[in-house]
Amino acid sequence: MRGSYILVIKCTKNCKVKVGSLGNIYFRKGFYFYIGSALNNIEKRIHRHLKKRKKIFWHIDYLTTNKNFKILKAIYKKSKNREECKISKILMKKFKFIKKFGCSDCKCKSHLFYGGAGI
Repeated sequence: MRGSYILVIKCTKNCKVKVGSLGNIYFRKGFYFYIGSALNNIEKRIHRHLKKRKKIFWHIDYLTTNKNFKILKAIYKKSKNREECKISKILMKKFKFIKKFGCSDCKCKSHLFYGGAGI
């Protein structure tokens, strides 16, 4: 199945994380939304994100392998096309974002959004 997804992620405490070429990023305790897509197998992609031990490949892997972050929920939508940029543009109007996170293959400002300390 192909599609786009949102990972709802909880950061359990304020922390700095080195995120590849983005360098050290300060994350506040609270909830984050990561937007992604999988045009081959969305179930496999989400399952990979849920694993704590894996080879680091994407920006999001730096968070999903970190002890201070926990994926609470994965929401997905079947689609033949990549829709993460469309979803990100909507979230950008409502939430703060982490600059350049998860969007090295597009022109978006970010694919990771901060929802606050309590939703």
